[in-house]
Amino acid sequence: MFLTAAPEYHLGMLHLHSTSPERWLSQVDQNLNVILIDHAHCEQKAASTAMHLMFEYVENEELRDEMTEIIAEELEHFHMVLALLKQRNIRFYKLKPGTYGRKLMELCRRQEPHKAIDRLLIAALFEARSCERFVLLRDHLQDSQLSDFYGSLYESEARHHATYVRLAQSYGSVDAVNCRLEGLAAAEATVVADGCELPRVHS
Repeated sequence: MFLTAAPEYHLGMLHLHSTSPERWLSQVDQNLNVILIDHAHCEQKAASTAMHLMFEYVENEELRDEMTEIIAEELEHFHMVLALLKQRNIRFYKLKPGTYGRKLMELCRRQEPHKAIDRLLIAALFEARSCERFVLLRDHLQDSQLSDFYGSLYESEARHHATYVRLAQSYGSVDAVNCRLEGLAAAEATVVADGCELPRVHS
């Protein structure tokens, strides 16, 4: 069974083909501390993704500028989650990655400019799914501090999603990029439906 999207956004805005299954919130309820730890790792990885894109496509001035902003924001969020963990006496430690990221990156084409398009669109889908799940956490968690925390974050994820989609369009026609995005989004929905036994933000 799948969850209902929050009213302030809809899946079309995020180019998602599915909502998260109820199974995921069960993982959250049973492993909340691990989900919080993984969230910190996700922010770290998001900053790293933006950094790699900035170095890989250094000739793209708009991309450089946007990645600089995203890196700063993701690192700010990383430190916010770390502070939350510290306040709750939750030790931050290395986690085994879930399967979501690997399965999406396996879809990335190898030749340019298709590679650039796919890397940017996959980053966009990461941000879209994070946005959707942060809203679910805001509405589901009984802990008011955490509910408020996730309510303060989801809009930035939606903004990053839109930025990555727009940047992908600098490497191909709008129609071609949108067509590829639809294909990747369909594959992402399958990955989400398959799930992951590890409790993760993107499991």
